Parts: sequence; structure tokens; C-alpha cells
Amino acid sequence: MFEIFNNKDIEKYSSAVTLSDMEIFIFPELLYSLLLANIMSPIIWEWKKDEWFKDIDKLNPYRKILRLKQYIMDNYDFNLDIDTWGLTTKENEIARFEPFMNVETISRSNALFGYEGDKYYFSMDIRRHFGLDKYNSNMIPYWKTETVEAMNAFKYKKNYEKGAGECVSLSTLYAAALFIICKIPLKDIYLLATPLHSQNFVDVKGGIVTNNRRIVTKNMWFNGTELTVKAQRAIRNEQITIISHNTGFVHVVYPEATIDHEVYMGFEKKLKKFLVHDIDYEMLCNFLRQESHLQKFFQIKHEYHGGHRYIPAEKAYAYEHTSSFKINKSTRDKLLSEIDEYEFCQEPIQNRICLNNFDEFFKKHKVDFNDEKDIISVMDELNCPNMPLKEILTSLYEFCNIDPRLPGKNKNFIKAEPIQLSPEMSREDIVNYLESIRDTNVSADLAFYALRDFSRTEWDPFIKAALERNPVSINMYENLNEDEVINALENMPNVSIYNGSRMAQPDEVCNYQMGDGLEKAICLANILKYRNNSRSICIRVLNDHVEINFNNRIINWPSNKGLNGTIKL
Repeated sequence: MFEIFNNKDIEKYSSAVTLSDMEIFIFPELLYSLLLANIMSPIIWEWKKDEWFKDIDKLNPYRKILRLKQYIMDNYDFNLDIDTWGLTTKENEIARFEPFMNVETISRSNALFGYEGDKYYFSMDIRRHFGLDKYNSNMIPYWKTETVEAMNAFKYKKNYEKGAGECVSLSTLYAAALFIICKIPLKDIYLLATPLHSQNFVDVKGGIVTNNRRIVTKNMWFNGTELTVKAQRAIRNEQITIISHNTGFVHVVYPEATIDHEVYMGFEKKLKKFLVHDIDYEMLCNFLRQESHLQKFFQIKHEYHGGHRYIPAEKAYAYEHTSSFKINKSTRDKLLSEIDEYEFCQEPIQNRICLNNFDEFFKKHKVDFNDEKDIISVMDELNCPNMPLKEILTSLYEFCNIDPRLPGKNKNFIKAEPIQLSPEMSREDIVNYLESIRDTNVSADLAFYALRDFSRTEWDPFIKAALERNPVSINMYENLNEDEVINALENMPNVSIYNGSRMAQPDEVCNYQMGDGLEKAICLANILKYRNNSRSICIRVLNDHVEINFNNRIINWPSNKGLNGTIKL
């Protein structure tokens, strides 16, 4: 079996089928392959017919993206249940990937092997947040990425009412929809992966970052709200491990990079510009919104009936929660006018800096926070005893200046053929184009395996993935005997979540309780081989039905995949 692939190829190509986070980390070409598979899928193209996107071509790019964002918010949930695709062991994964990357590097870079990020993540207990704290033994979840079909099919799972997916699934869904629906060129879309998250940077209107179901503009990035803090978390605190683009990729571990060097340098400038903001009164307001423990050192002066009154900053910020107005300059007076009179003082509050003074100071001074003299001048101007002013200023600078940890410039940039797709191309033209470059572009070739198209791929990688990485189907029926398993599969609706000759994996069949006869047959083979690996199984598919032969027993199920072939296991 698997004679056409060497050991390394079979791991990479079978990984294009299962698409776990670990597999994408080891084989970075897979990230763009999933994006291309979603672009080739008919599902997102069907969105064009939705009334929600009527006349979308008349909107500017930013308005298009806002329209898309709301559609994704309405139709998809973020799925944080990392048990969806079952468990594996650290030993199994290390054995698989040791030929490609040493164990120490894997452990330092992947959340499933104990990675917790820097001290920020320790303080917020990120592993507990993601549910990883219960995997302190050798057992770890697969944490697979979903295609758009698998995302849509979540609505068939118990306790789900619409589509769902984890962060990589949502980022590649967004990228495909940005291209298909919003007609954003692929050259303007960059896929970013860290050990715990996946986001996109879109080169529109000074930059937009997608974050799970939401989008974040530069102004939103620095507004200090809880949603923004979550959106910043990965880029602010983690090493970016992969950047993927239509010209190629760069990976933090591998010395070779296929992304165009000039494109990479241009991206670095754009991202860093997005992540830096001048320090002014607006940024101070946003900073204190995020760092609420520092509000106790500030007060706000309000002109009122020809005089002044003062309010502790923390009281004013508390009113933001029930108001449509903010402390920021453009709506400050409206917010303060809503606050009850008894909250104010008629005289300045001792040992508190007046926020208004910051406004005046930053209007007159351009402060270089890398220059100690400038910091001292701010402290002198805003002199206030018994206050950690230098600490506040340092934190304010860090709030306004994020220095991303990119994969690095010291790479061997290898010239690669870019993916040259146009938003004006039809889906059929795109499939044909990607088919034509499979021999020269690995991501394009792998995309057809991520697409699960049996009519355009060898079957061996799919079968390997099905028999080695589908524990849900095994565990779901572990208490049933052979006949009961067959009956359970036979009684499922004979409907595939994938169109045409594309195939679902066994765990997709079981999670969504539906499948074509051929998909059910492979699911049955997975269960039977797990129970007795020495038994021989032969699966023959003939246009409209599939025949499963094992233990001198023959089962026939209908199949609508239009395929012909034999699988011997």
C-alpha cells in the first residue's frame, strides 16, 4: 500500500486530509492549501445568491468586509470544544513528526505539548482557557481544522444550531470569502499563525485583522475594550510561526522560505505600522480603559455652567458600560453630562493626574519614549506625588507600540511560483488553473487533497488518514458488536456533507450522523481494523453502489459519488 508515495510524502499528503493544528505547523504549505480548498468549494460561491450580498459590488472594500463580517457572525460560531475530533497521544505524534522536526522544537512551539506562551499566558492560565489543562498526561486532542463543509455541518451536531469552527477554520473561511465575495485580491491577504491562534492581516484601509468571527481595524485595535484585548493576545504575546501568502510561506523553524522576499518585507512594514499608534489623549483614554487598575491615579475635569467640576476616572469609566458614549474626547462631554451630580467634586482631587492635562501636554509635545529625557520631561510636567508615573508611562508606551515577533528575515528565500488567481475568475476557471499548476506548486497540489476530491487525487493518503486519525468513530461505537455497528451506519441518512466525488472522513460521518455509502464503508473499515488489524477488508465502489467484503461477508450500500475503484485493507 502507498507505493506511489515515500514515507515523508505520505505524511504530508495525508495531513492535507486531516489538517490538525500540529500537521499545519509541521507542513506549513497546508495552511494555504486549506484556503484554496475553500475557494474551490461551491459553498462560499453560493453565498453570492444570498439577499444579504445583493449589490455588494457597489460598496467600497471596507464596507464589503463589514457586510461579510455580519454574515459570518450570523451563520458561524467559534467552536472551542477541542474534543470534537478525538484524542491521540504525544508519543504517536512525536513518532510521526520526528523525521521532520526535533522533539524539543515541537514542545517549545505547540500548545498540545505543554507550550504556554510567555509570562502573560501563565498569568491568565491560557491552557485552562483553551481546555488544555486536562491533558497533562500523554493524551492530547487532535485539534483538527475544519473545511467549510465540516464547518457548515456542525448544525447537525447536538447543541449546535449553525455552522462552527476553530480559529484556523475561521481564518481560512474569512480569507476565501474575502476573495470570493468581497473580491479582495489574494496578494492583499496574509495568513498568520501562532502556536495558539490563527488570524489574517488584510491590506485594506490601513490594515484589518480578522479574529475568529470578528474584524479589527487599526482604530479598534487600540480602543482598549475586552474584545480588542482578545484580538491582540496572539500577536502581542506570541511568536508568529507561519505567514502564508499567495507567493509562498515563511516558517519560524525552517531555514527556507518560499514567500516572495519583497512581499515579505512590505508586509512587515505594513503590519508594524498597523501595530503602532502615536501617544495622545485618545490613546491614554483607551489605555486606561484596558488597564483599569490605573484609573485610580486619574481624574477628569468637566466644564459645567461656566465653572469646573472633577470626577474620579474609575467612576466615569464605569458609566461607559451603560452609555453609548465614551471618555474619549469626541463624546466625553456627553458621557459626563449623563452622570449624576453627586459623583463629581467641585475642587480638583488631590494626588490624581487630570486627564485633560495630558491632552494639553501631548498637543504641544512629541514624546520619544525611547529617550529618557523625554520621559523625565513628561514626569516633571505632570508632577504628582505618590504615583508610579514612570510605570504608567512605560505601560502606555507598550500599549501603543506592539513589536510583532515575526518568523525572521535570515531565511533562504527560494523562488516559487505564486498562486495567480483573480477575483474575476469563475470557480470552474479557478479549479482548472490550480489543476494546471499542481506539478510546480505544492500548495496547489495539496489543496485537492484538502478538498477531498477522489476524482483528482490518489486515494492512499485519504485511507491512511481515515485509518490512523479518526478515533471518534471508534469510540462512539466501542460498546456495539459488529452487527450493531453495521446497522447504525446503515440507518444513517445516505447523504454526504461533501458534493460530487468529494469524501468525508469517518469522524465526520459519525459527528454529523450522515454519509454516502462509500464514506460509511471506510468508516466501518476504520472500526473493524481497529478491533482486529489483521483482518482483510476489500471495498469496491461501482458507480452507484459500494461493496464491502470481510470475513466472507458481503455488504452492499448505495453510493452517489460516481466513483469506480477498489480499496484493499
